[in-house]
Amino acid sequence: MNITQIKIRKMFSSGKLKAVVSITIDDCFAIHDIKIVEGKTRLFAAMPSRTDSNGVFHNIVHPINSELRKELEDKIIMAYKRACLETENASLKSEKSGI
Repeated sequence: MNITQIKIRKMFSSGKLKAVVSITIDDCFAIHDIKIVEGKTRLFAAMPSRTDSNGVFHNIVHPINSELRKELEDKIIMAYKRACLETENASLKSEKSGI
């Protein structure tokens, strides 16, 4: 299994929710609405979920083992950090050019 695409759909500058991400696996299976959340000690990827009538969250899709979860999360967080750097660099470039 290979993650063939990671799209940062939305980024947020305040609050614990930092981004909403979509991934494509093996160019044939997409997972949308993965959330990047700022936890107490680190960023983590929260899989798409829904809330039942009792207010309990249930993942819609999720990795079956901890190794796959770590691999997915590491790649998603890395893509998010790259997007943050690109946004920061574009902002600095705009400031320098007076735009």
